[in-house]
Amino acid sequence: MVCPFCNPHPDCIVTKNALAYARFDAFPVTQGHILIIPFRHLSSFFDATDEERTALFDLVARCREIVAERYRPDGWNIGVNVGPAAGQTVPHLHVHLIPRYGGDVPDPRGGVRGVIPEKQKY
Repeated sequence: MVCPFCNPHPDCIVTKNALAYARFDAFPVTQGHILIIPFRHLSSFFDATDEERTALFDLVARCREIVAERYRPDGWNIGVNVGPAAGQTVPHLHVHLIPRYGGDVPDPRGGVRGVIPEKQKY
C-alpha cells in the first residue's frame, strides 16, 4: 500500500516546519478540517520523538490561526487515532484539527468522548 501522507504534493501543503506539514483533510468532518502530519513515516503518536511532537503541536497552533481567519469557527476538537481499535485507517501518524461551529450537531457536550457514543454524555 502506498502511503497517502508520504511525499506530499507541494500544492497541498498549507504550512510546514522542518519535521511536519499540514494539509486540509480530503474527507473533512467540517469546513476547515486540517491534518498535521510528520514527514517521517511512523504509525503512532507514541513513536514520535519529542522534537516531532513539538513540531506537530507548533503546526496545530499555526493552523488554528489559519483556519480561524478563513472560516471563523466557534470551537475546536484536536484528535489523534492510534491503532485500528481507535479508528486509525491510515497507518501514518496525523493530528486532526477539526473546527466546530455552533449548531453543527444538536448537542456537542462531551466532545471527543463521542468516540464511544454511549459514554459521550455525562
